[in-house]
Amino acid sequence: MTEANKKGSTAAAKAGKAAGASKAKADKPKAAKSEKAKSDTAKTAKAKASANGKERMIFQSEAKQLLHLMIHSLYSNKEIFLRELISNANDALDKLRFKAIENPKLAEGGEPQIRIDVDAKASAITVTDNGIGMSREEAIANLGTIAKSGTAQFLESLTGDQQKDAQLIGQFGVGFYSSFIVADKVVVETRAAGAAPKKGVRWTSSGEADFEVETIEKPNPGTSVTLHLKPSEAEFADGWRLRSIIKKYADHVSAQVVMQKEPAEEGQAPEDEVVNTARALWTRPRNEVTEEEYKEFYKLVSHDFQDPLDWSHNKVEGKLEYTSLLYLPAKAPFDLWHREAPRGLKLYVQRVFIMDEAEQFLPLYLRFVRGVIDSNDLPLNVSRELLQSNPAIDSMRSALTKRVLDLLEKMAKKDAEQYQSFWKEFGLALKEGVAEDLANKDKVAGLLRFATSTSGSETQDQSLQAYVERMKPEQEKIYYVIADNYHTAAHSPHLEVFAKKDIEVLLLYDRTDEWMVSYLQAFDGKQLEDVARGTLDLGALEDETTKQQRQEAEKGYEKLLTRIQALLGEEEVEEVRITHRLTDSPACLVVGEADVGMQIRRMLEAAGQDLPPGKRIFELNPEHPLVTRLNAEPDEDRFNDLALILYDQAKLAEGTQLTEPASYIARLNKLLLELIG
Repeated sequence: MTEANKKGSTAAAKAGKAAGASKAKADKPKAAKSEKAKSDTAKTAKAKASANGKERMIFQSEAKQLLHLMIHSLYSNKEIFLRELISNANDALDKLRFKAIENPKLAEGGEPQIRIDVDAKASAITVTDNGIGMSREEAIANLGTIAKSGTAQFLESLTGDQQKDAQLIGQFGVGFYSSFIVADKVVVETRAAGAAPKKGVRWTSSGEADFEVETIEKPNPGTSVTLHLKPSEAEFADGWRLRSIIKKYADHVSAQVVMQKEPAEEGQAPEDEVVNTARALWTRPRNEVTEEEYKEFYKLVSHDFQDPLDWSHNKVEGKLEYTSLLYLPAKAPFDLWHREAPRGLKLYVQRVFIMDEAEQFLPLYLRFVRGVIDSNDLPLNVSRELLQSNPAIDSMRSALTKRVLDLLEKMAKKDAEQYQSFWKEFGLALKEGVAEDLANKDKVAGLLRFATSTSGSETQDQSLQAYVERMKPEQEKIYYVIADNYHTAAHSPHLEVFAKKDIEVLLLYDRTDEWMVSYLQAFDGKQLEDVARGTLDLGALEDETTKQQRQEAEKGYEKLLTRIQALLGEEEVEEVRITHRLTDSPACLVVGEADVGMQIRRMLEAAGQDLPPGKRIFELNPEHPLVTRLNAEPDEDRFNDLALILYDQAKLAEGTQLTEPASYIARLNKLLLELIG
């Protein structure tokens, strides 16, 4: 069955013990009884539970809260419950089909089928499948805890290549609990494939604090879920109503969904009919699939309740034959930044479901893409090693990656607002592609969006191509500045000379930007240059007269530079020099040409890397009054205070935290008192 959320509580395996403890506590006599009496009472209670096989267990407190949220808040459309139950049943059939490859005896239930029965008088609906089913322990673990997955237990039961073949095939997930939106009581009867009929299990809950589990006789393997509808939801106890929901949400599932025909006349013998087309949507021609069908199929495969932003449906024929249906979600999943979280496409080989999350078909930076891929050119028993080393996989991965990037390019050109919505959710992940996908680095770079010094907004909506088109005729490079946030970047002193010359600068403030541009060294033949690194060279943007004036201005400051260097020491700064990148600020700090930048340094230090202290270059504006005053200051103490204040201010301007903020405040207050005194 489908697993929609792997972050469900990990304590479900202890549910039986917890419930047993709760039962013992409920039956425990008053404190006045002796320890022996307490023990005898507990043994009696345990014997009674063992005799009838029926236990009452309590949901975990976290599960109860999440269950309440799901029932009352998560699903706004009540009819979603049937889509979720059919999806779970279809996944159970897929899982049985996979396990039956090695053990045909498990397929004792006949042809895969999902059956839906309606009892209008009792106001009940039953969804039955002849899939993999569950044991008593699995029912407690999977149904007693929100989003508990049976995948781990399934994998533990396999060995060798079998374990590599079975990748996260689903179990009951949060979708099952949508039943309580319309039902005030849910009964699940299940029997694991291959188990004896007497090993059947009945799980019962009203969606409140507890649930009951008991052993029953169940002739057929598989699972049936019976919903006893709330009085207010009796509309769903109608065959025609359910048929319309099935056609809307589950017409494309591979298994047949069977219902009893509505009798034309009273007394007519009931007959069964297949309600859905039982034809996978991705196998149908694109012109036969409606936009609404594409959207509903996305919700089925992704367990997302929002429509996708866009999708690409394609069939490849020739040397390789496969069909792909790829979706771009509208919102980022909560685990987007957990790089080890399950990801990938649903994989079918020769129409046989193989893997729920085949990660080999797309690079990691496109981990947000959802969809299916169906191929006739891969072996049925596909193991992870075969997938990684098979040349066909490499070819398909390359083609699918380009298809996703082409889809994004098309969106960016066709609908800038829609692409901006995508970028807001997934832009950071896409930036990883510059470093991870060298073959498509230029295509990925064209999809990047930035704020700039002239855009006047924090919104990252400017492309590199648009920047290049706006460059001045004599401009040779793409300039950028890196900071911890937009405000610091937009007000960086390093931008002053660029603002004076009306040159646009990219503002990079995402936490991975410095790492990203270390791989993206050029775009469209234009080199990228950090305006806060090394010696600034504006090239043709600066004429010879200006360069001569700059050299003249540097004369007379040699002594000042030597005094400040001696004050700060070589351990603090690598060099003190005059700069002409500033127009309004007195000083700034610059990263050495070959030194590690501040963003990368923080990332490496956070990862436990032991780095040598970073030395900075301290640059002074020779035309600023404070610098000229400092150059003429004869008093050594006053000179030291003013020089250290300028140095600390340069740190603050770039967003660096002061190592001794109290000393900075004391020096500043001292100068202020002298000024007002």
